[in-house]
Amino acid sequence: MKRKYVMIYAASLLVSVLAHAFFVKEWADGRYMTGPGDGLAQMIVFKKLLFDQYTNGNFFYNYSFGLGGGTFSQLGYYFSASFLFLAISAAVWLLQAVQLIGESDTLFWAQAAVFISIFKLSLIIFTAASVFQYLLKHRAASFTGAVLYGASIIYFRHEAYWDFFTDTMIWLPLLVLGAEKIIRERRPAWFIIACSLTLINNFYFAYINLIFIGFYVLFRWLIRLEEHEEKRWIQCRMFLVSGLISFGISAAAFVPVVYGYLNNLRPSYSQKIEWFNFDDNILFSSRIIIVPAAFLLFLFIVSFYKNRVFRLFAGLSLLFILFHFSPYAASVFNGFSAPQNRFEYVLAFTIAGAAAAGLSQLSELKWKELLPAIAVVLLLYLYHIQRYELDIWKPANESILLLLFLTIAALFAAAFVKKRGKAAVYGMIILSSLFVANTYQKYALSEGGGLDSVTKAYLTGEEYKGQESSELIRRLQKKDDDPLMRIDWMNGVFNNTPIIYGFNGFSAYSSILNQHLLTFYWNDLSIDMGRESVSRYASLGDRANVYSLLYGKYYMTEKTNEANVPYGFKKHLQSEHYVVYKNQYMLPFVKTADAVYSENELDKLPALAKEQAMLKGIVLADPSGKTEQAPKPANLIPTSDIAAKHAEYQNGLLTVTGENGGELIITPKQASSAQGDYYVSFYLRSKAKDKGFTLKVNDYVTTRKSNQSIYKTGVNDLTVRVPKSGDISIKLPKGTYELKNIALYEENYKTLKSAALQNKTDKADNLTWDKNKLTFAYHLSKDKHMMLPIPYEKGWELKINGKTQTIEKADYAFIGFKAQKGDNHIELVYYPPYFKISALISLVSLLLAALYIRRKKARL
Repeated sequence: MKRKYVMIYAASLLVSVLAHAFFVKEWADGRYMTGPGDGLAQMIVFKKLLFDQYTNGNFFYNYSFGLGGGTFSQLGYYFSASFLFLAISAAVWLLQAVQLIGESDTLFWAQAAVFISIFKLSLIIFTAASVFQYLLKHRAASFTGAVLYGASIIYFRHEAYWDFFTDTMIWLPLLVLGAEKIIRERRPAWFIIACSLTLINNFYFAYINLIFIGFYVLFRWLIRLEEHEEKRWIQCRMFLVSGLISFGISAAAFVPVVYGYLNNLRPSYSQKIEWFNFDDNILFSSRIIIVPAAFLLFLFIVSFYKNRVFRLFAGLSLLFILFHFSPYAASVFNGFSAPQNRFEYVLAFTIAGAAAAGLSQLSELKWKELLPAIAVVLLLYLYHIQRYELDIWKPANESILLLLFLTIAALFAAAFVKKRGKAAVYGMIILSSLFVANTYQKYALSEGGGLDSVTKAYLTGEEYKGQESSELIRRLQKKDDDPLMRIDWMNGVFNNTPIIYGFNGFSAYSSILNQHLLTFYWNDLSIDMGRESVSRYASLGDRANVYSLLYGKYYMTEKTNEANVPYGFKKHLQSEHYVVYKNQYMLPFVKTADAVYSENELDKLPALAKEQAMLKGIVLADPSGKTEQAPKPANLIPTSDIAAKHAEYQNGLLTVTGENGGELIITPKQASSAQGDYYVSFYLRSKAKDKGFTLKVNDYVTTRKSNQSIYKTGVNDLTVRVPKSGDISIKLPKGTYELKNIALYEENYKTLKSAALQNKTDKADNLTWDKNKLTFAYHLSKDKHMMLPIPYEKGWELKINGKTQTIEKADYAFIGFKAQKGDNHIELVYYPPYFKISALISLVSLLLAALYIRRKKARL
């Protein structure tokens, strides 16, 4: 038995290597199996971050993840709880320990991508083959079907761009095995194992997998595979109990990660969702699923439906093909949000199951029933060629048609020659899968999807992580060894630049982020990020007050972009193309405050008023005592001139007529002569149905998404800081815009300078940050509030002088608390939300699982 599985895995590994032949060659030529978008911006970055954390014994929190965050819960959607990533990390750590490999930076993870994928695909094929073998008792047919599943184009699409997506392709067959074990044998062990694994690894794909297994069980109740199967009410009870135990086992990972998802902030999808859209050509050119010719031919061979396994998987396949063409179904599988075609790996599995079942019936195949099937399939292909106006002489289309005719020829051989003909069919389907996979890699992913641009030269160049910028940051860190200092610099559109380079920054890009931070940016302080997009935040809008409040010590930029350097920052270091400025008005990491301001009283006031309140004291959502009167800066718009150039402005509507754009010019009349900045705020929304645009306010440039974009924040109230000048120009491209609620405020930074002076001598003693624990001492002459520039999130625990104290959300998104007169020994520790109780539930559930499995085994 063991030898059989060794042989299956060896064959799976060989097929996996051949399926990656194109990418292996690309790797040899210095091009990597990583997407130029999220692959470079997230996947290899989070692997680097988590590997560094885990190998240093830190599993829960990272100060360098954006402004700081619980990585276990916020990166649970990616890799933090992935068994596969943990296993690969252990292997990398061992290879480093014996000095076979060097630093595990982003370049390393990009270079390793193809080898990780080969290993993963071999596991997927092996798992699927073993499960099909259990169902069909036919080794060759099962293995061939497993190759169809594993080497499907959706695997390579997901692996190249979002490689954590494909982990779930390992757990899906195991869930089917678990369901079958309950239905056939009344054994819950495999279902509990598979369900627990999928829940722990990724809650999002667990949701998809569990929807599928629900459909699978319903179909199984309609199609009995064996005569002696358990009664349905007994199955229901076992599925329910096993499912509850699985949720309990997964609790330590599942609960904190789902809490992180629920604590995210993402605008609801408001656009109309179609029930059906049949535009995708799934026979020739779909980017998601290409239906194999063998599966289509099998669908129309009537005798195959005598096989119940074929009937089961064919029915499921037809249902999921229908789902593929339904944007509404895509929305349901995406949690009733924007339609996303991420569930089609399930379709690849059911197609593979149907193909495997059909292959197991080849000995019954007769050429007379094969002819009608061929005729119908040829008509389907001709219809797709005509409907989509395909050029059949294009290499990709030629290949599809060639494989169709070769498959037909192999089936004829099977109908006539039987034994040798069957081998030809198996070989043809496997070779077809390998050919389609490598062709897809070349034309759709590498040349069409930009993977050919992901090279060693790019990953070590200034556009990603260059030598000059890296060296300048290393010089800065050597000169200033403050481990908590933050540097504001983002390389292009890479919000995770700080992780790539290894410094504490002000930007992050992740599908799950702390909602308090996003609200802080979008609504509370209206900080423009230079690029509108959900799932990210960036920089601080060049606003000096916020830098000082959040321990922003340095500002790095290209020398061509020095016009937007924040007020009060002085040139500190430079290289040929970059320059670093230092903040002259730094506030301490631990800020103390007497004055308390109320969020509610500040709610309708401009962002500048909120910044000044934070500098003077602390802002709380629910202050218990007396609060200070909110600052109220004067709006200069009533005494300013407003004129349109190459545009018309009337009743809050700006119509830009100039071919090169137009502008609204604001000329303040009563501004002081003191140095400082302007804060200009306004509501802006394009009237175009589907067109993004660039906004310029003097030298400040930012981009806004199309109204149709699923990545639009839905926040149209903007505040932009610009250095003082004679005029403020709001420049927009040709089009019509709703532009209203314009306000203009002047900031002379007296409040910032006063706060910096008052806090100059204040400093925490013995401040130490070790993994998920921060400790320091502070002596106070009277009771005060404290604020730390650490994002507020559930999971932080506070002790002052050994006694547990309450943490408050302060300054909209950060940690605050009360400290008493005298010596304060402060300890802050972070654990993922509900981690301790969830870990206890997991342990209890493991014991219950063992007892339940043993009890069921004893009754057999």
